[in-house]
Amino acid sequence: MSVEKATVHLKEFGLEDKIMLFDVSSATVADAAKAIGCKEAEIAKSLSFLVEEAPVLIVAAGDAKVDNGKFKARFHTKAKMLPFDSVEPLIGHGVGGVCPFGVNEGVKVFLDVSLKRFDIVYPACGNASSAVKLTLEELEKASLAAEWIDVCKGY
Repeated sequence: MSVEKATVHLKEFGLEDKIMLFDVSSATVADAAKAIGCKEAEIAKSLSFLVEEAPVLIVAAGDAKVDNGKFKARFHTKAKMLPFDSVEPLIGHGVGGVCPFGVNEGVKVFLDVSLKRFDIVYPACGNASSAVKLTLEELEKASLAAEWIDVCKGY
């Protein structure tokens, strides 16, 4: 059902033709890069956190890691990812397919500057065997991102 939610959302932006469905898993950054045939860094991974009792998604480059100090400075709380079994009920997509498209109402989406190195990135599209090929501009518009932030390191 999550792929359908993401597809309906992307269709609103005329991006449904950029969706890729695979016969193999794309649940991890490594799996997704292998399925697509791109660098792991080009995968736009969606990380789920709880900030002030509300779910938040941070979309970052596949090779980036959340910097706890930067996260705390930005959100005034410790970086704590959602527990596995809370992701789907709170975000609207299950682990391995979390993406910023067709998320539950109230989920705030942020894009990390680690993505700005690329012209094209590949976020998941609702399940563990999907992706969508987007420019940064398309990602920004379709994700309804609140803003670009800098909370990652290692890229």
